[in-house]
Amino acid sequence: MRGNEKIWAVMPAAGAGRRMLASRSKQYLPLAGKAMIEHSLECLLSEPTIEKIFVAVSEEDDHFALMEVAYNPRVEQVIGGAERMDSVLNALQAMDGIAQPADWVLVHDAARPCLPQVDLKKLLEKGRQHKVGAILASPVVDTLKRCDPETDEIAETVDRSGLWRALTPQMFRYGLLRVALEQCQMRHLPVTDEASAMEHLGRRPLLVSGNPCNIKVTYPDDLALADFYLRERASR
Repeated sequence: MRGNEKIWAVMPAAGAGRRMLASRSKQYLPLAGKAMIEHSLECLLSEPTIEKIFVAVSEEDDHFALMEVAYNPRVEQVIGGAERMDSVLNALQAMDGIAQPADWVLVHDAARPCLPQVDLKKLLEKGRQHKVGAILASPVVDTLKRCDPETDEIAETVDRSGLWRALTPQMFRYGLLRVALEQCQMRHLPVTDEASAMEHLGRRPLLVSGNPCNIKVTYPDDLALADFYLRERASR
């Protein structure tokens, strides 16, 4: 299913990343010679079919405007919100009069700097053929345990069959994604990714298998792993 729809991208980058225990927001931490967010943006900028990337940063952000990538003609800065959903919605609202309802929007985490280009192209190919859209995801391979929150003891072993880890980018039609997020915001529904907003509308996005190296940098140890993936890729 392909027409003349354009492809846009949104990068929520207004979070503080407190679990990193760092002096600055994690997206600006150095990683393989650049700031983390630079790697994440380059993943998207290397795909020529993406018209523009809207980067949602905190109102108090004083780092992004100092970066060379901020002045790329395909990058536009917008003000983010308190939660991920708010930042993505602010970016979608900034696209008023530019994007059409049937256009596609990719949402990619600033803290996922290791997105393989082959996975991005696979998502674009399969997502455009699906009636709802698609997300990159990885099947769960570890044994899962549910914890008793009062004792930290194992409460049960969870059946992992059919379980996937949601990755990004996540790809949906501009008009439908905006409606989904606006409704979730109005109803105060918990939304941790764009797919969950679509699920609240009763839609079933496609899962596209992605490489597990597309990690989300959350804790300090994740930086070393991301650095390894990036340097290993650069040496090929």
